Amino acid sequence: MTAGTRPPGTTEAAGTRTGSGHAPCHHGEILQGVFRDRHGRILPGLVTLPMDTPGTRAAFLPRPGPLTVVPADRTKALRAARLTVEECAVRTGREPTGGELTLHGDVPVGLGMGSSTSDVLAAVRAVADSFGLRPGPGTVARIAVRAERACDPLMLDGRPRLFAQRHGRTLEVLGQALPPLVVVGCTLGGGHPVDTLALPAPHPTDRDVDAYEELRAQLRRAIRDRDPALLGRVATAGARRGRLARGHEGFDTLTGLAERAGAVGVQIAHSGCVAGVLFDPADPGAARRVRRCARALEREGLPVTRTFTTIGTPEEFTDGPAHSGGDRPAGSRPARRPARVSAL
Repeated sequence: MTAGTRPPGTTEAAGTRTGSGHAPCHHGEILQGVFRDRHGRILPGLVTLPMDTPGTRAAFLPRPGPLTVVPADRTKALRAARLTVEECAVRTGREPTGGELTLHGDVPVGLGMGSSTSDVLAAVRAVADSFGLRPGPGTVARIAVRAERACDPLMLDGRPRLFAQRHGRTLEVLGQALPPLVVVGCTLGGGHPVDTLALPAPHPTDRDVDAYEELRAQLRRAIRDRDPALLGRVATAGARRGRLARGHEGFDTLTGLAERAGAVGVQIAHSGCVAGVLFDPADPGAARRVRRCARALEREGLPVTRTFTTIGTPEEFTDGPAHSGGDRPAGSRPARRPARVSAL
């Protein structure tokens, strides 16, 4: 952690001013599986599809007494706050403090969009800010893994990376940026939340690891060559493997629709029900295909959530029914949206 800059008018005592923090979410994974690190060890890893919004904002008000969180069910964020208080107290030489952590956001729970990691990261940053400290990505990742057993790479920069979620470290930075894509987001299985901790632990074979390593190499090439079609094939292949393990309801409908719509592929949240149909924005008639895809998803009972891109939000891709609800920032109310959402 490094010392931060205090805003004018705040008290000088570390751990006595209200701190604030923010964290984004993601839209599931482009690839998730098991991979070899540079020492040949086999580790679970993932490559997320980033989103700027929605997200979580946190405020931490230090005060005597116990640590509490609002809403009260955000137990992972509360655990992260406790861990951060302990670390900040050691680094500043202060006594640990109690206080109230308040979370505001608009990341639906249980859909595989990194809601718990977003809560945890915002909490860590808010508590550290109250001590006048700015935690580095490595510190945040370490605390996040301790708080929730596994975390997404939301504390890092936006470069696509293979991240070992249970170890809180990067296995490989795959390039500088994803190829240009338009993503039509939807939910599978009626939008019901998924309890990731209740899912059976995978038992990969050497053949599984070799298959994921091949997908990793193809994804690296797709990012290097700025090739949306190759990335779409990798994401679809990874999603099919994940579907075999997780049994995503509606997956066959999703892939069939994507093929008919002229998409380059699909991606899913391996620990949730959010999914996306991927389009190359440079393809002739891409905007028309995106709109038709959104209408077809709705007809097939796969509710459209939002349309977004990896290159900003070009107006031609956010017009019409594909853009359900608009790209609006995270809300300011403590309560989460219901798991089945009309727009994210």
